[in-house]
Amino acid sequence: MANLQIKGIDDGLYGQIKRLASQENRSVSQQVLFLVKSYLSRKKTMHSIKTPAQVLLELSGSWEDSRSPESIIKDIKIARKNSKKLTKGL
Repeated sequence: MANLQIKGIDDGLYGQIKRLASQENRSVSQQVLFLVKSYLSRKKTMHSIKTPAQVLLELSGSWEDSRSPESIIKDIKIARKNSKKLTKGL
């Protein structure tokens, strides 16, 4: 089993870890190992979860069109219909 030594740790951070270890009935070494394992397992899980942007991109799809962007915009504007539903407000 490997050993790990951490140098230059901030006194405030060490104090937090020591208090947390005491509250959870662990040694400081056990607490640091627990925190590292927890972080790594969450990070692995987070990589498997899709971001909202990824979900949106999967839903949106894409298409190929030989028309120019200007031509597509023109066609969209022509296809729009004027509505008088909201002329009097909501």
